[in-house]
Amino acid sequence: MTSDRPDTNAPEEAYVWIWLPGATVPVVAGRIARDGGRMIFNYGRSYLDRNDGIPIYEPELPLRSGAIAPEAGLSMAGCLRDAAPDAWGRRVILNRTFGRKGKDVDIAALDELTCLLASGSDRTGALDFQHSPSEYVSRAVQAATLEELLSAAEKVEQGVPLTPALDLALFHGTSLGGARPKAMIRDSDTKMIAKFSSRTDTYNVVKAEFVAMRLAARVGLDVSPVRLAHAAGKDVLLVERFDRPKTNDGWKRRAMVSALTLFGLDEMMARYASYEDLAEIIRHRFTSPTATLHEMYGRLVFNILCGNTDDHARNHAGFWDGEHLTLTPAYDICPQSRTGNVASQAMLIVGDDRTSTLGTCLAAAASFQLSENAAKDIIARQIDTIRDGWDDICEEAALTDVERNLFGQRIFLNDFVFEGTAESLR
Repeated sequence: MTSDRPDTNAPEEAYVWIWLPGATVPVVAGRIARDGGRMIFNYGRSYLDRNDGIPIYEPELPLRSGAIAPEAGLSMAGCLRDAAPDAWGRRVILNRTFGRKGKDVDIAALDELTCLLASGSDRTGALDFQHSPSEYVSRAVQAATLEELLSAAEKVEQGVPLTPALDLALFHGTSLGGARPKAMIRDSDTKMIAKFSSRTDTYNVVKAEFVAMRLAARVGLDVSPVRLAHAAGKDVLLVERFDRPKTNDGWKRRAMVSALTLFGLDEMMARYASYEDLAEIIRHRFTSPTATLHEMYGRLVFNILCGNTDDHARNHAGFWDGEHLTLTPAYDICPQSRTGNVASQAMLIVGDDRTSTLGTCLAAAASFQLSENAAKDIIARQIDTIRDGWDDICEEAALTDVERNLFGQRIFLNDFVFEGTAESLR
């Protein structure tokens, strides 16, 4: 795999457009431009003169004139990076630009401004990036069936160039985060993310995430609604987008920031992200802090019970209205297969401990304003609900006997999560 930078004619600037709270059309907010290895942001004068303008995210990009450099250790503001494509979107961009050669180009070599301007406009949150400060042009909205999108995703994984029609259809989802194949679709008044299997999967990841998301809702967590679909003989997970409310006037966009941005970290420093620090931020900056802390603790517990060790800081987020943060519904609860029993969470849980056990969860309870007994009650209720609802959800997912045994014996309620924990919690 080559590390040569493929975008030798990389852009020097991009204009940031934003959907203000309640709006169905965007306005230009400012400009991001290259300054050596950093990206500097400036709010536009027209935006600063608005009565309804909000900071893109505060304290990172306060609403003021002048150049705003990224915080120490960052190459660009995290709230802007949140709107950029991740591994899958970059792979699609490389396929579109280089065809078969794109398979052998390092996705990390793609210039950040290139990614912002070359990805689809219907990205997560309320931002988009344009070449112009005065004319907004939405990029690549092309209707396609799930079968067509699935076929396009498989071709991208194989490094096969797409036809123009399939290229446009799959391009619509390039601005989504994550590393797995996906696309965006619309069903009546709902926008959804379609998640596909990957040719590198060693188990049915799509069904595993469906089971986890449905069980998470059953235990009482606030999660994105999901359903299973089938295309070309394969399973597809459809996840409702919670950042796209539909109104009579059109689609609104809800601004969001990832926990990685809340921490002031980038991907290279993500290993320092912790649930304890997130709890501290929730206490001081989120609406309904006590209820939010309890919800977040429930998500931590469920991640451990369902085997989701991919709970990194980009998989937690808050809505931003210009003044306050509010926890978004949970998403990307995807159980991970394990070869042995021992497992660790992507984020630290308490102190330097990220061990995937309920004992570690109990040690962190005080950070979430929970007593040990209250935390044990949450854990016990989730275990009971998972066991009570297991057969129903497995039937709903049409799991084979092999899949049911794998999920039930190796992933969900794995014996390791109970190590060092009171026997009563088993």
